Amino acid sequence: MLDVLIVGAGPTGLTLGVDLARRGVRALVIEAGDDVAAGSRGKGLQPRTMEVFEDLGVLDAVLAAGGRYPVSLIWKNGEPAGEHVMFDPAEEGEKDCRFMEPWMVPQERTARILLARLGELGGSVRFGARAVGVEQDADGVTVRLADGEALRARHVVAADGGRSTVRRALGVAMTGGGVAPGREKPGTGEVDPDPFLVADVRIPGLDRGHWHMFPPPREGSGFLALCPLAGTEDFQLVAGFPGGGTPDLSLAGVRAVVAERTHLAAGDVTAVSWVSAFRPRAALADRFRVGRVFLAGDAAHVHSPAGGQGLNTSVQDAYNLGWKLGAVLHGGAPPRLLDTYEEERRPVAAAMLGLSTAIHRAERTRGAATRQLGLHYRESPLSEETRRDPGPLRAGDRFPDVTVDGVRLFDRLRGPRWTSLTLDSGVYLVRPDGYVGWAGETPEGLDGYRRRWSVPAA
Repeated sequence: MLDVLIVGAGPTGLTLGVDLARRGVRALVIEAGDDVAAGSRGKGLQPRTMEVFEDLGVLDAVLAAGGRYPVSLIWKNGEPAGEHVMFDPAEEGEKDCRFMEPWMVPQERTARILLARLGELGGSVRFGARAVGVEQDADGVTVRLADGEALRARHVVAADGGRSTVRRALGVAMTGGGVAPGREKPGTGEVDPDPFLVADVRIPGLDRGHWHMFPPPREGSGFLALCPLAGTEDFQLVAGFPGGGTPDLSLAGVRAVVAERTHLAAGDVTAVSWVSAFRPRAALADRFRVGRVFLAGDAAHVHSPAGGQGLNTSVQDAYNLGWKLGAVLHGGAPPRLLDTYEEERRPVAAAMLGLSTAIHRAERTRGAATRQLGLHYRESPLSEETRRDPGPLRAGDRFPDVTVDGVRLFDRLRGPRWTSLTLDSGVYLVRPDGYVGWAGETPEGLDGYRRRWSVPAA
């Protein structure tokens, strides 16, 4: 029997696979497709996710595979009409983080980096394995595959996307968007009633130093944007289609919308390597856990792509769940620890859904909240603050990326373990995912916390 079976080899499932592999947990990732999903999709990695990737040992590869976001260039009537800096952390005075703005990496590249890291750690993905049913009992979970095979694991994690087969099998509804299990339709839970086209296109003559923005050329038409994808020769094209209808996903259709809405000619688009259509939706699973089965990533929450919150929230779901599964399976931690996954991650996902929806509707702008450095678990049962006057850093907060006496504390925190730190401002026990579990003026009371959650002594 496997310790953990992960259904879905997107960034969520692969992140979890990497985290479990480095903990010695017997896990298998299965994927219905024959390879990782193609296309740029979620291309923005937020600063908090970059910290996660540093801990997981993939940061150098991620940095090499991408680049910074360029300044936006606004076009009007075929002429440049102004520039706009979309990300400027300096305006908000952010600090205590090595990464202050999103890093652009096409999603397929992120997935391949995680896949390679999983292999380095001895893990694997079984492609072409489509889950069709889930049954669980007191001892484990059985996942039936389309070819008739049954896989058995102590726990299962559904990371199989917004139309999750596992979530449907569990009967978990998606609300906030009014989506019933098994009845997900393109029109339910809409953030925007208009369809969008997204594609990776080749336009050799277009300046790659800017993110090109083309407002609607006339009333009733839609906008179009062309963002140069760092590390590639492609642009990600995004176009809205007011009034509904079905975008034409053919090469001719993509060329036509570019020619209609920009100063470019249809023939300037020389290739389309990936294309898709979608309607922005927002939906949140009513539960993130049913017995021995956990929901993570898009299987648990579906976002508008505005603000770049979906993939990042998903990766951090996996990062939160990984250490808890490892601790319960092989570290002697109480099963109650697994309950804290939903208690911590569902409120975060709900907040990020609200943020991405507000950004899509132009009710909020991108800023510190989108970078996800301020997310916390102060209300979690795992967070115990014993100081009378705790100051800005409290139990449940992300421990900041600071240097003390020439030592970068993140280097001390790296790795799949708890870490004790004594600083001028107090004593901290930092969780394996970098959040403060216990904080006190002195170590008094720390041993009791360790016993409650079976935290190994340093």
